[in-house]
Amino acid sequence: MSGIPPAVAAAVAALVLGLLWHWRSVLPCAQPGPRSLHAAPVPRVGGIALVAGAAAGLAFAPPPAGLVGATGATAAAATVAVAAISLVDDWRTVGAAVRLAVHGAAALAVAAVAGNAAGLGAAAIVALALAIAWMANLFNFMDGSDGLALAAAVLGFGALAAAAPASGAAATPYAVVVAAAVPLFIVNRPRATMFIGDVGAVPLGFAAGTAGVAGTLAGAWPPWLPVLAFLPFIADASATLARRIARGERLTDAHKAHYYQRFLQLGAGHAGTLALYAALAAGCSVTAVACARLAPGVGWLALAAWCGVHAIVFAAIDYHWRRARMPP
Repeated sequence: MSGIPPAVAAAVAALVLGLLWHWRSVLPCAQPGPRSLHAAPVPRVGGIALVAGAAAGLAFAPPPAGLVGATGATAAAATVAVAAISLVDDWRTVGAAVRLAVHGAAALAVAAVAGNAAGLGAAAIVALALAIAWMANLFNFMDGSDGLALAAAVLGFGALAAAAPASGAAATPYAVVVAAAVPLFIVNRPRATMFIGDVGAVPLGFAAGTAGVAGTLAGAWPPWLPVLAFLPFIADASATLARRIARGERLTDAHKAHYYQRFLQLGAGHAGTLALYAALAAGCSVTAVACARLAPGVGWLALAAWCGVHAIVFAAIDYHWRRARMPP
């Protein structure tokens, strides 16, 4: 029975994806721009299939750890709200203030219900809300190279699915997300013929943040595990944001300053960038699961070690980026 929800998720995602592909001529397209790494318009709402598949699969799955009762209902409603505003943004463009307000309100609602159930104070609840909202947005920021967001989702949620049984939690709900993402990867891998768009990337990040927080509060895994499972995205987006703040750049300006964007522009291309980040994500995910199952006490040390690995990779990209742009 545990295999039925993922199978349903994959089947529904594939069916909806087929319909989107059939009607791709009328779908909104991502146009090349200052932040884009593509030279031609590409349909950008493939994430509809991902959301539909995940929703269908979760209807037959046990709830994720910590997302039961009022907390689960709040998380579901919040995710729907995030997906809805993201779809509107894909189709017609929504102002950043409105989008961030919806993300923040949705994240705060989840954090408040889950945090109150766990007996947390106001400051901790606000911190959790910020973490969830940041995950939603950083997934969107990192969804700029073919296959990147879906690879991170498959490996990150795969790690949660593999780690959950160690504490007696169900693996199925996380496997559902993995199954729903796989059909999309077929059209989103290099060279992508369809993007998942905000409607795919933002709910994925929101779900990752919500699952990580809820599972931690429920004792399904220690707090380092979801961070390690999604570390490549968290590290790149957070380091890039910190660097831009330090330089006094306007955060609302479009840019190509993420490390994955620089690596791609240095000649790696979409395929090379996907290979690097998938390797980092796979290493982090395997380490997270191994620590959770065999040696939870070294989890923080493993997280620190992988942070060091990312720092070395990012430093190497920066070095080559500076050299490539030095005058002869």
